[in-house]
Amino acid sequence: MDNNNPSKISAFIIAALTADGFIAKNPNHTPLEWTSKEDKQFLTKKTKEAGVVIMGENTYKTIGRPLKDRLNIVYSKNGQGHEGVEVTRQEPQELLKDLEKRGYKKAAICGGSTIYTMFMEAGVVDKLYLTVSSIVFGDGMRLFNKEINKKLQLVSVERIGEQTVLLEYNVIN
Repeated sequence: MDNNNPSKISAFIIAALTADGFIAKNPNHTPLEWTSKEDKQFLTKKTKEAGVVIMGENTYKTIGRPLKDRLNIVYSKNGQGHEGVEVTRQEPQELLKDLEKRGYKKAAICGGSTIYTMFMEAGVVDKLYLTVSSIVFGDGMRLFNKEINKKLQLVSVERIGEQTVLLEYNVIN
């Protein structure tokens, strides 16, 4: 665990990527339109194990509803609430400490690139679960929206469907 994250809660990034490294064509483009059923099943399984999903407002809007059987936390600049979700503006370290006090052990960081970048820069991400789909966009939104310099340790590479590969990395802090 990083010194920036003295909490015992484990935070992981979970994302779907195209073969050329994009998470979406634009802020309104949803992975539901292009990822495999195996990716969706993996996302459901991992986020239910965590019990908490953290995302930005654009990501929440592309999903359109709270994810069932999970605490849904949405970062919102204007503090606008959505039914069935908690809205926050807390720094990542503070949010994770709060979740730990509430009994959570894991938190899934579900996007988009601003939220992925914020949590990675805060040094609180322990793992990355990246599913790579056999599609290219040529241009679009990247996993991170600015330069990030972190070393990763490849834990596993698994084919989870005909056209989908799952990469698991530990973040070396």
